[in-house]
Amino acid sequence: MKTDFKTLKELHEYYAVHNACGLKELATQPVYEITTPSSGILLIGEAPGRNEDLQGRPFVGSAGKFLDELLKSIGFSREEVYVSNVVKYRPPNNREPQEDEKDACRVWLNAELLFVKPRVIVTLGRHALGRFVPDAGITASHGQSFEHPTGIPVFAMYHPAAALYNPNLRDVLKKDFKQLKNFLDNRPKVSKAKQEEIDAILQL
Repeated sequence: MKTDFKTLKELHEYYAVHNACGLKELATQPVYEITTPSSGILLIGEAPGRNEDLQGRPFVGSAGKFLDELLKSIGFSREEVYVSNVVKYRPPNNREPQEDEKDACRVWLNAELLFVKPRVIVTLGRHALGRFVPDAGITASHGQSFEHPTGIPVFAMYHPAAALYNPNLRDVLKKDFKQLKNFLDNRPKVSKAKQEEIDAILQL
């Protein structure tokens, strides 16, 4: 696993070439963010949609606008957080990503975690939650935090796109984001020694 990148742009350009995801041949381009977050918050969704595929950036459509609204409600701007997806290419017709596609992007996502060094991983939807907490269901787990073997806490959320189809989830997501803010306010900072342990696990 290559990890000696100076910038996120360099990291993404490398893994855009060195990955075996079959979606690569079907999508317009890989979708990723290149700005390092100042907040330590890393949000992970499922897969890019049509707008993301065309622009090459995650969460730029209607779900992205709602995500920006949710972040603003707890005092964060989009520029302060890092947003990614379990897979970096849009699946055909926005279908769900398949297991082999998610596995093909696993090293790429781990490289992002190593570079960003998040205080918390916020999973958006069941595919992202399943990547880090395989036995958890999104309906029972949203608004809750989980300890992960890496030592990075995982906070489960519904995907913002779900609220576009089910308006009742808008208030649920707003409440869960307030829970996230409370969690962050009471979470101690990671020590240098602990961060070294996390980095070592992510490189396995």
